[in-house]
Amino acid sequence: MNIKPVTAIGFLGTQLDSGMGAGRWQKWRPSVALCQQPGQPVAQLELLYTGERHRRLAECVQGDIASFSPATDVRLTLLPIADPWDFGQVYSALYDWAHGYAWAPDEWQYWVHITTGTHVAQICLFLLAESRHLPGVLAQTSPPRRWGTGEPGQLSLIDLDLSRYDAIARRFEAAQRDAVAFLKSGIATRNARFNALIDEIERVAVRSAAPILLTGPTGAGKSFLARRMAQLKRERKLISGQFVEVNCATLHGDGAMSALFGHKKGAFTGAASDRAGLLKSADGGVLFLDEIGELGPDEQAMLLKAIEEKRFYPLGSDREVGSNFQLIAGTCRDLRREVAAGRFREDLFSRINLWTYDLPGLAARPEDIEPNIDHLLALHASEQGRMARFHPEARSAFLRFAQSEEAAWRGNFRDLSSSITRLATLAEGGRITQAQVEAETARLRWLWARQEPESGSESGPENSPESNPESAPAAADWPARLLGPEKAAALDLFDRLQLAAVLPVCAQSASLSEAGRRLFAQSRQQRKAVNDSDRLRKYLLRFGLSWEQIRQGMAGGVKP
Repeated sequence: MNIKPVTAIGFLGTQLDSGMGAGRWQKWRPSVALCQQPGQPVAQLELLYTGERHRRLAECVQGDIASFSPATDVRLTLLPIADPWDFGQVYSALYDWAHGYAWAPDEWQYWVHITTGTHVAQICLFLLAESRHLPGVLAQTSPPRRWGTGEPGQLSLIDLDLSRYDAIARRFEAAQRDAVAFLKSGIATRNARFNALIDEIERVAVRSAAPILLTGPTGAGKSFLARRMAQLKRERKLISGQFVEVNCATLHGDGAMSALFGHKKGAFTGAASDRAGLLKSADGGVLFLDEIGELGPDEQAMLLKAIEEKRFYPLGSDREVGSNFQLIAGTCRDLRREVAAGRFREDLFSRINLWTYDLPGLAARPEDIEPNIDHLLALHASEQGRMARFHPEARSAFLRFAQSEEAAWRGNFRDLSSSITRLATLAEGGRITQAQVEAETARLRWLWARQEPESGSESGPENSPESNPESAPAAADWPARLLGPEKAAALDLFDRLQLAAVLPVCAQSASLSEAGRRLFAQSRQQRKAVNDSDRLRKYLLRFGLSWEQIRQGMAGGVKP
């Protein structure tokens, strides 16, 4: 085995290495002992010292090492440090020295000796080793158990690469799993995409203070997740302030400016006293702006300044106030479209979309419905002090419906929570029966049916291409409408007919996921992992089509 020679780096110990009389050999000196370790010879010692007054001691140590280890090349280096207890001076001098050093990690192994030097010097050596500016392991020497024996004592090598320490790595992994479970409220979700999403959100939440944008349909859990992220940050001592939440759809006119940025007394009619505002209230904490796309242009401009500079003007004030908050924004809108339409500032969108996460709706996560049911039942029991459980047949019946194409879950988790609350509340003796499930599923069908366009309207079912072809372009014409006559004519008859059948379904669906569920209603039941939207997306890409193109292209035809 080819073992690379050792280069050690360390400060001269003006106290521990001191002594130039004959008695010094009876004293334990760390820099000398470092080069006396049996079986671990030091080929080079970069001995750093501060001030000319210490040169004589450095040369004495150099000579002593040469007397018993002539193969060790001791190199003395004077660092320009006037005050060895000044962190800025010490770190800068060490950084400059390390930056100019000819490192050769393929040829040498490096030890960073942290036993000698001031505490400030030791800290700086640690920081530079941890950041790999000093590409080596830490070396710590300790004296022998009995003084005056002339023995070199002990040497310990510490590798700061924590991945090498299995026990530590396991603790970090366990802590991350706990944090991920916390963000999910302990719900054992099964959807792979959602689990990967939450895993990344956990890492970002504890490592970054940059704005985070949460998108997704109403009821997908944006506000809940934002609140849990703030709680996680507080537990990790990353924030000390409050979690402040506001729905921007409720803010209008001067009231919006006042609510967000505060105001001075007399700033407008009704401003009878000063108001701090939500941004100031979130100082040191997290500000969650739900439905951020609803903000007006003036509020958007001021928010951008507040995010970038951490300062803003309250309404009616000529003096800036500061607030260091982390922004989490939520929206059910596609802000890219809002920017294109001129309704949302492009510079603000660029500032808040560093971390963007699209939370899927409940219908796109059918495998997660069952663990969420169990969670909601447990939550109801803790709140009401009354446990409710499904009869096995009733549970199976409810799950069949809940995971079927028929279950729209338009309100997402709000709908599911309301449904389980009704079932648990009405359960006699804590038993949810099949009859209750049948009544509840009928209620949900009625609820979602009322959300469909009314009969006879422009977007009603009788105006769909299947029932009334005259109300929209013929289905056979739709490929040509989107692709152009030439591209459509170049398609095989099979592809053209299939596409003509797919496009009307897309036009009548509120989302890509809904269209996918309708189109793959049979085959999806045979799959362990269901991702209808991805299947449909890949199919459309064969023809160079996107969901957005279809929605825009069909705007003059059938609307969902």
